[in-house]
Amino acid sequence: MKAVIIYWSATGNTKKVAVTIHDTLKENGIEVELKTIKESPDTDLFDYDLVFIGSPSYMWAPPDPVLEWVKQRMDFYRKQETIKPSSPAIPGKRAVVFVTYSGPHTGIAEAIPAGKYLGQLLEHIGFDVLDEWYIIGEFHNSEENSTKGRLGDIRGRPNREDLENVAKDVEKVLKEIQ
Repeated sequence: MKAVIIYWSATGNTKKVAVTIHDTLKENGIEVELKTIKESPDTDLFDYDLVFIGSPSYMWAPPDPVLEWVKQRMDFYRKQETIKPSSPAIPGKRAVVFVTYSGPHTGIAEAIPAGKYLGQLLEHIGFDVLDEWYIIGEFHNSEENSTKGRLGDIRGRPNREDLENVAKDVEKVLKEIQ
């Protein structure tokens, strides 16, 4: 099995999750690549059996660099005629979407649209999206948003416990598909 993790991170929250996914896959004997959005403009997702795409949530959506990457990939697959009516599933092509969020106003509701958006790229090209993971991350540069938001005190998150849960989720996915 060959896997890739593609992510974008401005503050390090999403990177922590991506690295945890990478390390857990590697520990389980999976051939895996870890790439930033910037490092993967031409990455063909079909070169992999298992794809993880990660992003923070910014105003209920992935940030602009991620949106641009998704649009570019959609254009690429549209030109390749990979996108078919009814988005038929391609056997053996699986994916997981992960989103970090601080949700100071409405909690996880601020992150779910970003996860759904990322999942649509994968579903449109025939990948089976196995799960969407939403991981709390500190709201950097704003103590107020990191301590007085709907989620309470989220300073230092994702913390060790959050990342241990991510590792457990990776292992669950591997058990499901092997």
